[in-house]
Amino acid sequence: MTADSLPPGLCCPVDGTPVAADSPTWLKCEQGHAFPVVDGIPVMLRADVPPTMWLLRRSLERATEYSENPAAVVDPMFLDTVGISPAEVELARKLASSARDADAMDPVVSVVIAATSGHLYKHLIGKLGSYPIPEIRLPPSDGANFLDVGCNWGRWCIAAARKGYRAVGIDPSLGAVLAAKRLAARLGLDVKYVCGDARYLPFAASRFDQAYSYSVLQHFSKTDAEAAIAQMARVLSPQGRCLVQLAHTVGLRSGYHQALRGFRDPEGFDVRYWPAAEMRRVFARYFARADVSVHCYFGLGLEPSDAPLMRPAGRAAIRVSEALRRASQVVTPLKYLADSLFVDAEHPLSH
Repeated sequence: MTADSLPPGLCCPVDGTPVAADSPTWLKCEQGHAFPVVDGIPVMLRADVPPTMWLLRRSLERATEYSENPAAVVDPMFLDTVGISPAEVELARKLASSARDADAMDPVVSVVIAATSGHLYKHLIGKLGSYPIPEIRLPPSDGANFLDVGCNWGRWCIAAARKGYRAVGIDPSLGAVLAAKRLAARLGLDVKYVCGDARYLPFAASRFDQAYSYSVLQHFSKTDAEAAIAQMARVLSPQGRCLVQLAHTVGLRSGYHQALRGFRDPEGFDVRYWPAAEMRRVFARYFARADVSVHCYFGLGLEPSDAPLMRPAGRAAIRVSEALRRASQVVTPLKYLADSLFVDAEHPLSH
């Protein structure tokens, strides 16, 4: 790798020192910590800390194997790092082997679409006909540095790049990040990706103007989520802003899912539900201003721009959700009945 191919401000997640290429498949920091590189993707995961989920360890294992002997890799899509079922792994392989032209849907994206977008997208698994790139709720930019924390296959990086941002995505799934890189290249977009941990962002302080995270931190323990929030504040510029989606404790579907699991404490990758007041309180520890706004009702991943892909029930849910969201801007109490909220925070206190 060359310095130009690395994301801006990339540094060691252990000690914060800059990294540089030690060989085509390894990066090293000034203190000697080494990190594998897979097809141009720096894998900046730490082996010395407990993972948020098992695929962090798998991604690091597979990346290390690749960097030590690239010719020995038998699965170039690294499907065992994506977090999908054995049946979905087989479906992805089938889609890859049956692809007839360069316009075929990326098999990883086609298989993970419901996992990243929500239950209303289940009918699209393996049948994706176009990439659902949503409208990101950010103003157009003239080159501001954008970081997507938990980017998976890169849809929000693509949405931001199309609005003029210089986008960087980070995710612990090596297979998902490689799919994101393939898709950005296919669309002709200059987006840089890193395989890494949100709790230990491998970037120097103040490198980004905008941080974004969607349907990610709600799967973390609240301790780990706060660690990631603190990291976003650290890597943002003094005037920086972050926009983070979280699952709200109150809401028809949120209540249904909590009841379905017997209101037990969440485990593993279970969704954690946050009261709006707790969202504000945690973000206020790291930002001068933090407020909440409605993302959607009746679920956690409803995007109006995806309505054409939905079945009739999904399109109806989106229409009603959007009507309620607009109404919540006038009738404030409606905000507190939403299933999914955005936290909009700016001016990190770390500066």
